[in-house]
Amino acid sequence: MDETVRKLALVGLALFLGAALGCAPGEAPSVEPEEEPPVAEAAPISLERGEYLAKNVMICFACHGEIDYDSPTLAVVAGTEGSGGPFPDEVIPYPINVPNITPDEETGAGTWTDEQIERAIRHGIGYDDRVLFGMPWPFYRSITDPDLASLVAYLRSIPAVHKEVPPTPAPPPFQDMVRPLTTAPLPPAPDLSDPVQRGEYLVALAVCRDCHTPIDEKGEYIPGMDFAGGRPLVGRWGRVHSANLTPDPSGIPHYNEDLFLQVMRTGNPGGRQLNPIMLWGYFRGMTDEDLKAIFAYLQTLQPVRHNVDNIQPPTYCKVCRQEHGLGDRN
Repeated sequence: MDETVRKLALVGLALFLGAALGCAPGEAPSVEPEEEPPVAEAAPISLERGEYLAKNVMICFACHGEIDYDSPTLAVVAGTEGSGGPFPDEVIPYPINVPNITPDEETGAGTWTDEQIERAIRHGIGYDDRVLFGMPWPFYRSITDPDLASLVAYLRSIPAVHKEVPPTPAPPPFQDMVRPLTTAPLPPAPDLSDPVQRGEYLVALAVCRDCHTPIDEKGEYIPGMDFAGGRPLVGRWGRVHSANLTPDPSGIPHYNEDLFLQVMRTGNPGGRQLNPIMLWGYFRGMTDEDLKAIFAYLQTLQPVRHNVDNIQPPTYCKVCRQEHGLGDRN
């Protein structure tokens, strides 16, 4: 993970999960307009590709929609795709309103320009020049021009939903601290023909690192614990801790490509069913090629010893400083 993305993720997603940023207010520099033409005009567009990214990789509607919590896959309620709304109180301890991104001209994104939507996705700046609060744009910075153009075009094509969603009042310290990072240079485009680079790219767009990396008391990633699991995920689905995805014996070294695809398609590794907050019900729509690429990338991760289990009684873990199953074995 390059240092710029790490800083963006630490700052942006700490508050996403309700952590406080203890920085002093300062003057927020304005964002300079792009000199190059908007991406949507410069890159080839595929509505099919845009739909695939929105539904199965970036899972936009899991946030910008209403979730059926009685569904075994936490599916989106039909007809609410893109409509946004408040996050349930028990999910995030800070009130976040997810905007309506449907093409409705009064309450949604119908009057936003393509460039405004692109800037929100890739740079975290809203149509009204606010730094977006809760949007995992630090992970979306690597999105390629064709994929970004296709995603924007697809969002333009979904049915308009008339639903007023008030903006989230992000704390001034967040705005002042994060705004300079929104203009950081973008990472180089990945070689998507290389399975490992393709997997790393997809893992970024799916925001896998955030759920599968434990955070400390300040909401920052614990150094050396990338993808090592243990992050508490609490909501109507219960309380679970994310799995260790590294190749360490405490992670998933026993997985082969076929088992990984089985888990991502069914949510079942051959024993107990995964909790639906894993959101495999969305990711199962990814192609074999993409899932195999993700597995190839995960195999390159630095092994990290961190035993995590959601069946065993919770015990204190000195590594991630949480209570989870097998915590006392770390």
